[in-house]
Amino acid sequence: MKRFLLFMTLALTISSVNAQDTSRQDRFNQYGRLVSRSPLDVENRNGILVFESKDQGYRLWFDIRVQVDAQLFSNKTMNPIGNGVSIRRARFATKTNLTKNWYGEIDLDFSNGVLELNDAYIQYDFLNGLATRVGNFKERFSMAQTSSSRYLNFLERAMVVTAFAPSRHVGWETSYSHPYFFTAGGVFFQEVEDAEMRTFVEDNNKDFGRDEGVSFTGKFVLQPFGTKKDFGAHVGYSTSYRQPKTSVETSEYGGVRYSTRSLSSINRKKYLDTDVIPDVDHTQLGNVEVAAFYKGFGFQSEYITSKVVRNNKLSTLKYNGFYAQAACLLFGGRQFYNHTEAEFSQPYRGKKWGDVELAFRYDNIDMNDKSVNGGSAEAYTAGVNVYAAKNVRFQINYSYVNHDRYASGKNKLYVGHDLTGALTKDPTKVADPKGKAGEDYGMMGVRFEINF
Repeated sequence: MKRFLLFMTLALTISSVNAQDTSRQDRFNQYGRLVSRSPLDVENRNGILVFESKDQGYRLWFDIRVQVDAQLFSNKTMNPIGNGVSIRRARFATKTNLTKNWYGEIDLDFSNGVLELNDAYIQYDFLNGLATRVGNFKERFSMAQTSSSRYLNFLERAMVVTAFAPSRHVGWETSYSHPYFFTAGGVFFQEVEDAEMRTFVEDNNKDFGRDEGVSFTGKFVLQPFGTKKDFGAHVGYSTSYRQPKTSVETSEYGGVRYSTRSLSSINRKKYLDTDVIPDVDHTQLGNVEVAAFYKGFGFQSEYITSKVVRNNKLSTLKYNGFYAQAACLLFGGRQFYNHTEAEFSQPYRGKKWGDVELAFRYDNIDMNDKSVNGGSAEAYTAGVNVYAAKNVRFQINYSYVNHDRYASGKNKLYVGHDLTGALTKDPTKVADPKGKAGEDYGMMGVRFEINF
């Protein structure tokens, strides 16, 4: 019996030593290199899964978004519009802080089965308000454009934003955030969101040896009330000098095209469309932003201009547009303005169950000038946003859009009636009185959204 107990004690001792040795065993990556190891804490942070080291130097999390939309349209239109539903966004992003200074992310969109690259960049944060990044990301030009689609007050951004404001391009940007101001500037090149655009870039390079084109975008925002939580103001100006890019078909190189769908991703008609404007030397964009908030009330407005400077002594074209919107949380919630990014973000809910927000927007765009007429339009949108749970939201929008006689979708859409009473696509033959020509319609839209 004594021998048995001695044997068991010895066996347990050896097992314990082996376990300790195993816990200290080295680890290697898939390339055979010895790697360092450290435990991670796992937390649910407002519905987001976060892995983080104990010293908070390393952090990794997923950012997933699903938006399901449906829209109904007026049935009394010159150009029939089909009602429909769609997966507006199905985003999967992985984000990380490798150290407190180094940050990176990749963001993909799978909506409706089409793969697109959104954000893909690396950033260095100096931890004093100064940061620099390189990769594919949104240019700091329009407040509405850079705001995440998670937190938009309406289903779609205003027409002037989607038509003129640059979105994601490959580039290098440096920004500085101060309690009373924000500034950013960068140099940008082509778009790379999908395989088609990448093919255009490669064909323009391979077949014609064309430069990709360069853009310079800068922004300055004054935040006169600093980092107050209950109220604040935002006054900004941004500008962008833009050369033609090679992320277009080879036959369209040297041109620029402004177009937008009128507040809908389901109605695929582009009533507002200049088509490709040839012989462009460069374009110059300007934007003035004004925003303010007080507790649950928020206001935001932008005025955007575009000058298209052409070669061969062709006259410069000038387009413009603006929008103004307001939103109010009804049950004690508070609007949240992100000073470090100079934009509105996820609001605070007033009740444990959530909150309800009412919103209204007016937007106007004019893409008519001289011989290049892309159409003009105005729109009124009223919305109700229901914030449920932590990252669940339901939205209802009603919009009425009024197009002019030049909003013909490159002369493919009916814009009025001629002298015989027949429908016509030629704006010069429209006999309807001023204000009556052009496609006008209302639409009701809903969105179901979850972020996790």
